[in-house]
Amino acid sequence: MKQLNRLPSLNALKAFEAASRHLNFKLAAEELHVTQSAIAQQIRSLEDELGSKLFERHPKGIILTMNGRNYAQSIGQAFNLIYEATQSFRHQSNHITISVTPTFASKWLIPRLNNFTQQYPDIDLQILATERLSHFQNDAVDIAIRYGKPPSGAGLNTQLLLKDSFIAVANPNLIPADKRPLALEELQQYTLLHDANNLWHFFLETIPLLNNQNLFKNIRFNQTLLAIDAAIAGQGITLTNPIFVTSDLETGKLIKVFEKEIVTDTGFYLVTPRRPEKSDALAIVYNWLLSQVE
Repeated sequence: MKQLNRLPSLNALKAFEAASRHLNFKLAAEELHVTQSAIAQQIRSLEDELGSKLFERHPKGIILTMNGRNYAQSIGQAFNLIYEATQSFRHQSNHITISVTPTFASKWLIPRLNNFTQQYPDIDLQILATERLSHFQNDAVDIAIRYGKPPSGAGLNTQLLLKDSFIAVANPNLIPADKRPLALEELQQYTLLHDANNLWHFFLETIPLLNNQNLFKNIRFNQTLLAIDAAIAGQGITLTNPIFVTSDLETGKLIKVFEKEIVTDTGFYLVTPRRPEKSDALAIVYNWLLSQVE
């Protein structure tokens, strides 16, 4: 136990491990939810304790020294061992954490959870709803549902869950019945509701007549969920994946504005760490998620 007292602080090691992966103090700070100056201070403290420089500072960024590269490899392996041991312990209690965006959680996952709990009452699910890209080790995430093109990275497995497409929707009171479906040239009469994906840019590119966003009134949101809520409130027209508005279309809160539907090369992917073994609970959750789109 005396040897443990001689180890550097865990916070300093976490700061170094994150900074060595990103080669950027700002990104490391965002991942660990601390300030950039805190990361720099932890690194300086660790360098002083080790008696060796770990990073070379340059005007354009930082690079690892030779000692830093060797230390980063060893510390990374140590954190992986801690992560694996923790996951193995947690899985014994059938506790599975899913990282997902707030919109996907609210509009797709949560409505299906009753189905899951009825089938698997012994599995304890934790939903981590965040726009931030979760880190499997630091956030103790078992499965992530990520949007975009197939995620890539060392040690990751990816599986397509849902292919992406989008439609234009609005409150039925916004568009008179005799104007449905709306003529494309009449779109300029309405406010465009944007989310962080900026789908209107791609939509308008397909319509040369309207390919100028300066012609439109715009309201911008940082989450798809907010843009959908604004559309339900009659604030304008938004573009969204049909899976997020299925119930709203069925109940008449929203209507499909155009017949036009655009399919993209993006999608929602299941992402898991590439580990030699999966717990039974993790495999059950993984397969259940896939079954919901079959």
